[in-house]
Amino acid sequence: MRIAIVAESFLPLMNGVTHSILRVLEHLENRGDDVLVIAPSTLDEEAPDHVRGAEIRRLPAVPLAGYANVRVAMGGVYRVKRILADYAPDVVHLASPFILGWRAAQAAHQLGIPSVAIYQTEVPSYAARYGVPFLENWAWNRVDNIHLLATRTLVPSTFALNQLRGRGIPRVQMWRRGVDTARFSPEKRDDGWRASVAPGGQRIIGYVGRLAAEKQVEDLAALAGIPNTRLVVVGDGPQRAALESALPDAVFTGFLGGEELARAVASFDLFVHPGEFETFCQTIQEAMASGVPVVATGRGGPLDLVENSRTGWLYEPGDLSGLRGHVLDLMGDDAKRRAFAAAAHASVQDRTWPALCDQLVGHYHSVISDEPVVALGSRPPGSLAEAARLGRGWGQ
Repeated sequence: MRIAIVAESFLPLMNGVTHSILRVLEHLENRGDDVLVIAPSTLDEEAPDHVRGAEIRRLPAVPLAGYANVRVAMGGVYRVKRILADYAPDVVHLASPFILGWRAAQAAHQLGIPSVAIYQTEVPSYAARYGVPFLENWAWNRVDNIHLLATRTLVPSTFALNQLRGRGIPRVQMWRRGVDTARFSPEKRDDGWRASVAPGGQRIIGYVGRLAAEKQVEDLAALAGIPNTRLVVVGDGPQRAALESALPDAVFTGFLGGEELARAVASFDLFVHPGEFETFCQTIQEAMASGVPVVATGRGGPLDLVENSRTGWLYEPGDLSGLRGHVLDLMGDDAKRRAFAAAAHASVQDRTWPALCDQLVGHYHSVISDEPVVALGSRPPGSLAEAARLGRGWGQ
């Protein structure tokens, strides 16, 4: 197949969206597919122009206010439409679409190219966290319009499935996320690393993720004073300085990736995630694969990932006393924590990226076989790819 992936964010920025795209690119390269990634530009002169055999086409972008390493692509639908018409993909993959993805959804629709939209970020709910609640309705309208236009929408959790179906979005199906069970493993536990962050031998309560408003990391202040524990925060972001003040007893490691991250997560005794706006929460899966039980807020993706009283605990959003109580429960009972850890590890062993990416390719094939006709006039003869090659500029 020829696949165009339109990425709302991509390398060098590492986040959940980028991570998923990289795993998809790895799978498509192994299959021998032809892939183009359309993404915002970057100021990093060493950013690659090819990744896993895929060409990276950058569009002019500007930094997001208050979050300089996040860049927002500029321009209109026409620019994206020309790129797609020239490349002539069989399918367009919209990765967490919102701004660039909205243009791509319109462009693909106008060209008659089927699209698969991956709902991965609950952007509208971020509005209140960033002090602009009046933008929430506008943002939901944008999300609705994108997914109404897409040929198929894939969501990572039951919560997200019900959320979009409740908003009247049709053609929504489940596509979860894989986890690298070789990279994230209990075998990566490192006593030397543990001693470096908890030299007193304390049990380690860990968090991994962006240090940004929507992650609600400041809620971890509720864990202050739990005996014989050390809070370790892995990640970076615009709120780091404020969080270092709010959590004075915590260890902040900064961003960790690769084997460094795998070693850190496996060295936790407990993983905590306070964010309420996760459509999935990949870091929870990575902790579980590492043999670490989880305490997380009971909303969004964690509802599917954490089984209460077996692999961890879920607490009601906003109930910080509940958060503290569950952490105390597991920190104070070594046998229970070990049992939860073993169950967490076992629960994710069949969620490999190759299996999940095979499912994604199945969705590609499905929307291609039911490809829509061109809205303006009839389609040129031949395959969809041939039609786009022959008809560059049609529908404008």
